[in-house]
Order: sequence, then C-alpha cells, then structure tokens
Amino acid sequence: MSALIATFALTAVVIWAYLIAAHGKFWLSRPELAPVSSVRGPRVDIVVPARDEAQSIEPVIASLLAQDYGAGSPGAFAVTLVDDNSTDGTAERAGSAANLNIVRGAPKPAGWVGKMWALEQGIAAGDAPLILLTDADILHEPRHLSTLVACLERAKLDMVSEMVHLNCSSLAERALVPAFVYFFQMLYPFAKVNDARSSVAAAAGGTVLIRREALERIGGIGAIKGALIDDVSLAKAVKQRNGAIFLGHSVLAFSIRPYPAFVDIWRMIARTAFTQLRHSAWLLLGTLIGLSLVWLAPLAAALFGHGWVRMCGLVACALALVSYLPTLARYRRSFAWAIALPLIALFYMAATVGSAVDAWSGVGARWKSRSY
Repeated sequence: MSALIATFALTAVVIWAYLIAAHGKFWLSRPELAPVSSVRGPRVDIVVPARDEAQSIEPVIASLLAQDYGAGSPGAFAVTLVDDNSTDGTAERAGSAANLNIVRGAPKPAGWVGKMWALEQGIAAGDAPLILLTDADILHEPRHLSTLVACLERAKLDMVSEMVHLNCSSLAERALVPAFVYFFQMLYPFAKVNDARSSVAAAAGGTVLIRREALERIGGIGAIKGALIDDVSLAKAVKQRNGAIFLGHSVLAFSIRPYPAFVDIWRMIARTAFTQLRHSAWLLLGTLIGLSLVWLAPLAAALFGHGWVRMCGLVACALALVSYLPTLARYRRSFAWAIALPLIALFYMAATVGSAVDAWSGVGARWKSRSY
C-alpha cells in the first residue's frame, strides 16, 4: 500500500507541475475583453432561441434592445427571438420593438437538437454579416455587443465567444459554480483555444459572435444539428476550417438562470458529461483514474504518506488550491472554498458517473421536456 501511495504521490506532483507550468495558464482565469462603447461596424443579427423562458425573457430581450452598438443608429442590429414551441407564453412576454422579430418555431425535424433547430430558423430569418447567438437567460450590459464586434474586427477573427458570469447566489451555486468555470478552463485552456497553432477549440454558448460567411463555410448550423454540446462543436468546426476564434471571460454579460439546489447542478452536469466522453466506457474509466490522480491522490499522500511521499502530496495539494484562487476571486468567493476543492471534484466525478448510468439505463439527456 505504501508503495502504491508513493507512486500516486509522485505522479500527482508531476501532473500538477505540468498543469501549472505548461497547460495554457488556465488557472489565471483570463483573458477578458476590455469594454468598448458605441462601436460602428457591420450589421448584426442577434438570435435568441427560447423554450419556456417566460420568467427571464423580458429583461433579456430588453437588455439586447438597449445595446449601444452603432451609436444607436437604426438598422445596426436586430433581435430575433425564436419561440421553440413554448407552453408558458414566452413570446408574449418578450414585448415588441421595431428591431425585434419573433419567429414561431416549426416542429423539430428528426435528427435535430431543439436548440440547433431554433438557431437554424433564427439565422435564416436575417441576412446580416455578423450573427450573435445568445441564450434566453443572459443579461447584456449596453456595451456588450460593441465590445464583441470590436474584438472580432480588430483581430480579424471569425468567432468570438465569452464565458458569461454565472449565477452564484444559492449555497449550491457558491460551492459548485466557480468550480464549473475552473474545470472548463482546465479542460479547454483559453490560451490554447485562442492559439491558431493549437487544435484545442471551445466556446461558451451564452455568447457567440460569428461571421455569417464563417458559419456558411462549415455548412451552417446544420453541420452540428445533433450536437448536445453545441458551443464546443461549433468552435471545433470553425477552427478545423482554419477559422480564427477567441474565447474569454465576460464582464458585461450575466446568466440569471438559477441552480437553487445541489441536485439542479448535478442534472446540469449529468446532461452532457457522458456525451463529452463520446459515450465510451473506456474514456469514462480513464477520466475517473485521471481525476483521482489529480484530486484524490495528493490528499491521500498528504494524510497517510510519510517523508518525501507526504511532501509530494502537500506540494500537489498546494498547487491545486492556489490554482483555484483566481477563479474564486472572479466570483468574489472566499478563498476558504479552495480547501473544499477535492470534495467538489468528487461531486463532479459522481455526476459524470451518473451521466453514464443514465445513458446506459436508457434515460439519456433531458432538457426542457425533451429527451435525447
């Protein structure tokens, strides 16, 4: 047993040394775009897919209509809300405006994920050179669209995406949401996403600004019509065709979707975790072994090891905890939450196993009264 712990401890400290020094500096929780006001640029179609979002849609649409893009000139941007067969009066709650277009969604064809079909209809309703895809639970400050377009045009990019600031009010959110962002950064280091020489590609679906020509180059939204993890799939498709993409953190967009209980976050993770692993039992096993080496082995070595083994465990634990501090700072959470990171990681591991069990039992992913 002591030899096994020693092996794990040494492996863990090597892994953490690599993660800190050579994994795209994911732990810095950067970059973020500096806000820009009243940019003038190409016309923008803003597409918002919505299904049973009556509680949030009114302030979301209002925040989009209040964008300062184009210095408020008529025709600089238009908002298209695609009502995906809502049963709660979502479209009626959206309000009305000269540059607001409401599309009543047609029945979903076979092979399409609901959100992708809604986006397909919303994109087809406009013809602007730029398209902003955003969710029905995201509030946007007035400078947000100007900031996104300025980044896209200045760097001659094909797509700009931002991780919006997630809701972090309930106990479950305070415990688990910063870790969700942290793990996403670890899985897709933003610096590597933004590096044209790297094959790593990712996006955050709450905010995706893309050139229409880049979308057409990959075959339109239909190219990823069955994707549950649509944002990452879109980024991969764009980058694989030599598209230049950017992923950062937003200080101008905020999710208002609540996750009041731990079970709500469990369901959010379980909905796509096994899909991320391509429904492979071997990838699931490898992931669990890898996560155990990263999160559990250092703790075991620090608690039960002796001499250099304990020292390796303590060093790995220290590197892990320190790497979490910038993300906690971004969410204005106490640094004391870093101590709970191994337990939080265990929760995410369990939810990933739960995702696999759901798939194997035939339950599958479920969202907005639809099963996949």
